[in-house]
Amino acid sequence: MSDQKRVLVTGGGTAGHVVPSIPVIERMLEDGLKVSYVGSTSGLEERLTRDIEVDFHAITTGKLRRYLTFDNLVDVFRVFLGIWEAFKLVRRLRPVVLFSKGGYVAFPVVIGCWLNRVPVVAHESDLTPGLANRLCLPFVKTLCLNFPETNVRSKRVMITGTPVRTTLLEGEARKGRDQLGVKNDESVLLVVGGSLGAVAINDVVREAREELCTDFFVVHVCGEGNTVADLDSERYRQFEFISDGWGDVLAAADLVISRAGANALYELLTLRKRNILIPLSRRASRGDQIENAEMAEAHRWSLTLVEENLTKETLLGAIEFVQQDPEFWSSNLETFEVRDSVELIYEELARVARKRS
Repeated sequence: MSDQKRVLVTGGGTAGHVVPSIPVIERMLEDGLKVSYVGSTSGLEERLTRDIEVDFHAITTGKLRRYLTFDNLVDVFRVFLGIWEAFKLVRRLRPVVLFSKGGYVAFPVVIGCWLNRVPVVAHESDLTPGLANRLCLPFVKTLCLNFPETNVRSKRVMITGTPVRTTLLEGEARKGRDQLGVKNDESVLLVVGGSLGAVAINDVVREAREELCTDFFVVHVCGEGNTVADLDSERYRQFEFISDGWGDVLAAADLVISRAGANALYELLTLRKRNILIPLSRRASRGDQIENAEMAEAHRWSLTLVEENLTKETLLGAIEFVQQDPEFWSSNLETFEVRDSVELIYEELARVARKRS
């Protein structure tokens, strides 16, 4: 793609619909392209893209829900207003292609591009596409997927994996251990509850803290506002989140307990991290994390612990099971195919743009 061309990027509603786009944007910028990001007026997408050289544009958005509620009536008007705003924005910016990472923010932008005959390349992380991506599918030229197991129909499908941040790929275990204050002979257990539904994991981890600290230096990422005062000790440390040095902390982890969001799972598999997954239950989600975890466990890349069965005893039992044969899990993780996701997506964007020209 020529450095005179502009690429549009969209996606939002959660960080998972924004963060994977950043490595692709950075690749575009390296090639001298102009990049504009279209997000919502909430400020989330603008904050997450603040440190990269993109023009940010906010449009009106309405949430896309799978259930009946009065809010749907209001959001219908917001969606149509967003489509109109996106249509005008696309006509003014004249991009050669759109990269859509999904989320409810993306739908008006995809339609706005389609109305302006701008081709769309979309990415779906989960085994079952989210509602926004399902609505967008008829208007998408290429759908990039995380896993071959994803069951979806589209004009053109590519298995690209998910772009992983360079800071994660280049993490150094020694730096992570120094940052945390881990002694040389200590194994590191990293627990990441996530921002949604972290309480269930946090409570059980704290209940099992004494037993866990017997075998591990425990790094507990609790989520915003979820730390407990005076609970930290020599072998147990709490964090609301870790930004600086997160790649190094991940590199230092010997075992990771995590939710089963597609992006988080893909990062663990790419980094070959032994892991125990506790997917969000269907009460708190559409079941996408359960599907992700079942797929990973079927390949013996992960051990799954169902949230409904999560107790101190089941957590300790799962950890003991994985620790009995670490080589088994490590060798299975080596079978996961790591793709150059950034380059694959970038080349597909370039191909679609050239075909349009």
